Amino acid sequence: MQELIESGQFLTLSRRNSALFERSHQFTLANGTLVDITAPGIISFSVQPTSKPNKRIVLSCGVHGNETAPIEICDDLVKGILTGNITLAHDVLFLFGNLPAMDIAERFVEENMNRLFSGAHSKGEGLVNAERVRAKQLEDAVASFFEAGEGTRYHYDLHTAIRASKNEKFAVYPYLHDRIHSKGQLAFLAACGVKTILLSESSTTTFSYFSSYQYNAHAFTVELGKVRPFGQNDMRRFEDAKQAITQLITQTEYAPKVDMDDLDIYRVNQVINRNEEQFTLHFDDDTPNFTDYPKGTVLASEPSKEYIAEQDGEAIVFPNAKVAIGQRALLTVVPTTLDKLDV
Repeated sequence: MQELIESGQFLTLSRRNSALFERSHQFTLANGTLVDITAPGIISFSVQPTSKPNKRIVLSCGVHGNETAPIEICDDLVKGILTGNITLAHDVLFLFGNLPAMDIAERFVEENMNRLFSGAHSKGEGLVNAERVRAKQLEDAVASFFEAGEGTRYHYDLHTAIRASKNEKFAVYPYLHDRIHSKGQLAFLAACGVKTILLSESSTTTFSYFSSYQYNAHAFTVELGKVRPFGQNDMRRFEDAKQAITQLITQTEYAPKVDMDDLDIYRVNQVINRNEEQFTLHFDDDTPNFTDYPKGTVLASEPSKEYIAEQDGEAIVFPNAKVAIGQRALLTVVPTTLDKLDV
């Protein structure tokens, strides 16, 4: 562990020598921070002495293995904490999701992990592949972390999108059921450079919805840009996000402000699933996210059905005709407002 503390190379060791972390390790850094490693790619830091932190923060990345910029951000933060260059004000859990997919530079090996949470990993065929097993392991890590101490709970699941976007950075705000959207969280996202928000209006099997619904966490799927290979990201484009996250975990009270007029708020209007083998999107493969269409435009089709824009200005997000049958192939969104906000 001394080598790990000196180098901070937790992610590298998790990927290249995962056997090191097949059993749990606990140790304390020179500044009193307690480190708990429970598996490859899963590491938490607890502030010592035991003055109760008022935030319990989960930062996950690499749920899709080729979404590299958030992985690089979290890797840098973990290095900084382990080597003593970053001192935490709150307990933080870092999750590097799909390590094998990172190694082959693909979204996943067998199955899209971000459709396997809220227990979906164990339904149907059950835990039949590595992604399903890992999704359960990540859920268990979040559960243990949130239940281990008091404090307001947060989970930012960091991604980059397959395609370019007219709104480069955006976040999906999971369906809150009877809870109220948080202006403070929208301000934090804006500080990250994320000023486009999608309001989900249904339960899903994404990682952020799991934390939001099961643990009443402030949770988001945060899309920080476009997929690039390791080492090819222009990290200047992610500097706002990295600085805001750093301030969140190192400051006792980090509370940025936001003018709601500066945000673009959308609600999900249609969730279009691929239900048949022959499924076609009726726009070019390089069409950016948030491209909008007039009412009546055919957006996608399969032999038994056409999917059309129901409103003028309805925009596409996350189109992917190659998803597995039964999974979401496209979201459509329309502009909306948030009239009721929590502080």
